[in-house]
Amino acid sequence: MRLNKLLAERAGLARRKCDAAIFAGEVTIDGEVVVTPGLDVDPAVQAVALNGRLITDAPALIHLMLNKPLGVLVTWSDPRGRPTVRDYVPPGMPRLFAVGRLDFDTTGLLVLTNDGPLAHRLAHPRYEVPKRYRITVKKLPSREQVRMLEEGVDLGEDEWSSPAKVEPAGRNAFDLVIAEGRKRQVRRMCKAVGIWLEALQRVAFGPLALGDLPPGKTRPLRPEELRALRAASRGPGRGDAV
Repeated sequence: MRLNKLLAERAGLARRKCDAAIFAGEVTIDGEVVVTPGLDVDPAVQAVALNGRLITDAPALIHLMLNKPLGVLVTWSDPRGRPTVRDYVPPGMPRLFAVGRLDFDTTGLLVLTNDGPLAHRLAHPRYEVPKRYRITVKKLPSREQVRMLEEGVDLGEDEWSSPAKVEPAGRNAFDLVIAEGRKRQVRRMCKAVGIWLEALQRVAFGPLALGDLPPGKTRPLRPEELRALRAASRGPGRGDAV
């Protein structure tokens, strides 16, 4: 593992701050100062310290579900002082990473964790973990618009979406289920077929369902949820999508 990545995961620092600490001589490996951020280290056998404090004891793994409110950035800090997901986690938590982003104007289920390998698998398109979005509209899509979404649409710039699943979800809403996670993908898909969104909420991520978790609240994943999420991260057919 690269030294700066190890610091980011174990010390809860942004990557830029990790690099700065290394260049400043604040990091040692087996008692020797190192100034190379990309140096490969083995935390199982090497003692890495930041300002004299060992960081190579494995941290406790944290897996949280957050119901992200409207107008919150999916990042740990913002130089402009806007609300971020960090404002909604319990005090004293280490730096957590979001699994898959939600736009500023999108609400709903977000997984926050320091479990790097699991987060990588859940976010990687190779593992095809489905995400369910609840789309509120003034006018429900026509049969033709549904057909286009289910077959895949042209997103522009030589990008096409994979086929999606469309399901009714009430008088003025429908669900869109996709296994991709491109930037603003759901909004781009709807715009491409002429559907105008009133609101967008992620209500499920693989086997996890948002349920009745209030906006702005977090809760730890239950053991059975974590087992199901790990199964889903191993690829299609290993977990049940909600």
